[in-house]
Amino acid sequence: MLTYETPISTQAIQWKCVESKTESRRLHYGRFVVSPFKRGQVSTVGIATRRASLEEVQGTSITCARFHGVLHEYSTITGIQETIRDVSVNLKEIAPKSDSNDVKKAVSSVTGPKEVTAGDTSLPPSVKAIDDSQYIVTITQPISVNIELKIEKDCGYRIENSGECGGEEFPVDAVSMPVRNVNYSVHLFGSGRATRETSFIEIWTNGSPTPDEAISEASEKLIDLSTPLSHVKRGDVPYIYPGGGESSSASAGSSSQIYDVNELEGKLLKETFIDQLELPARASNCLKKAKIHTIADLLNYSREDSSKIKSFGQKSVDQVSKALWEHFAMELPKNELHIS
Repeated sequence: MLTYETPISTQAIQWKCVESKTESRRLHYGRFVVSPFKRGQVSTVGIATRRASLEEVQGTSITCARFHGVLHEYSTITGIQETIRDVSVNLKEIAPKSDSNDVKKAVSSVTGPKEVTAGDTSLPPSVKAIDDSQYIVTITQPISVNIELKIEKDCGYRIENSGECGGEEFPVDAVSMPVRNVNYSVHLFGSGRATRETSFIEIWTNGSPTPDEAISEASEKLIDLSTPLSHVKRGDVPYIYPGGGESSSASAGSSSQIYDVNELEGKLLKETFIDQLELPARASNCLKKAKIHTIADLLNYSREDSSKIKSFGQKSVDQVSKALWEHFAMELPKNELHIS
């Protein structure tokens, strides 16, 4: 009797926005469904997309402010409620959106008494404020206040050095991270060899990119980062393999540096801290108390060894094993290794 296996789907991966809402002017939410994936692929894509969204998506922020006649950030101006330092902190909270990668200038010129907000700032055509009501300063007397602003596009945090700004200029510690949070989940469908995965991705932004713009930019950044690796050829980089054998390019007298694969991997693991595993606080603290600080330290312990660590139960061992596989595609050794 002949039996037939369920055919494996070759359907292209597709995505769709299933929910989109504006929770506030500075908090936008989007939920996306992406499928179908082979088993295990959702975690690969989900982890990469989350990190790229949080770390690689560009944001626009104010990086420097100039107050005429003011020489110190803790100075006060008669007729202004806040110190210059307080005003700089408020400017940090403004979320501009820029269509240009160039440095832009803006001016906030207001006559009091008045509560000054982001909407009172004269911005260049390519820049707009996401929330015009964002508070800046309160002018308590009938005086004019002029603040010149520098606006830049970047990624991540930027801690400015006050020495890099000129007289009357004060740095603003910019946070160019428009994506507030990203979550993903895995859902199985089908059975047997035909089992596939669906991913739901949730993303929150400050509104300067919408959630769909953010996830699109994150995907483009991942492609840009990995494209050079697709052009690497075996003969381009010589290696020493276990046993002392060299690649053909090394034998031919290549002047390139010779790399030992195992040595490179070992060095990397020694320099990678367990914080990268994003473990629960309890499991992380137990490992650190046992003087396990790096992935290399962790791999000196088998599952059995790990369960003997003080206050480190089987649940924690399972959490470590799962995180180690998801982040580094590695497993704890099965046999007892560690010698106390």
